[in-house]
Amino acid sequence: MKMRSILSAAYAAIAIAMATPAAAHGTGETVTPHFSQTIPNIPGKSLVALVVDYTPGGASPSHIHAKSAFIFGYVLSGEIESQVNDEPRRVYRAGESFHETPGSRHPVSRNASATKPAKLLAVFVVDTGEKELTTSVEQNSSSRSKK
Repeated sequence: MKMRSILSAAYAAIAIAMATPAAAHGTGETVTPHFSQTIPNIPGKSLVALVVDYTPGGASPSHIHAKSAFIFGYVLSGEIESQVNDEPRRVYRAGESFHETPGSRHPVSRNASATKPAKLLAVFVVDTGEKELTTSVEQNSSSRSKK
């Protein structure tokens, strides 16, 4: 049983390492893996935390999240403008949080300030075998057109 947990944790770490470059395509955005751990009492699920640093005026490209990913976002510093699916855009300030349901589309995720940096903690509850946590809408559109 212990070996299975170790292998699951190693597999989750590899999946996160492979997923991170897909998330780091924004202008003025740096995504850093912070934590990854299988959830022992929920077989097949992992908890993954990423820190997203935005330079002043920085932004993430429009993207979708993994179909299995429930996401909790917490603004560590600065102000983040966000829009999920067709909900209205909203600015979240340091100490505020939001969530995204599995398979959500994220058309807007950016630093709301042109003069100060911002930092976001994104915590994913995701299928352990999930390879891509985030896919840019452009990347998703071009892969659909190739099929």
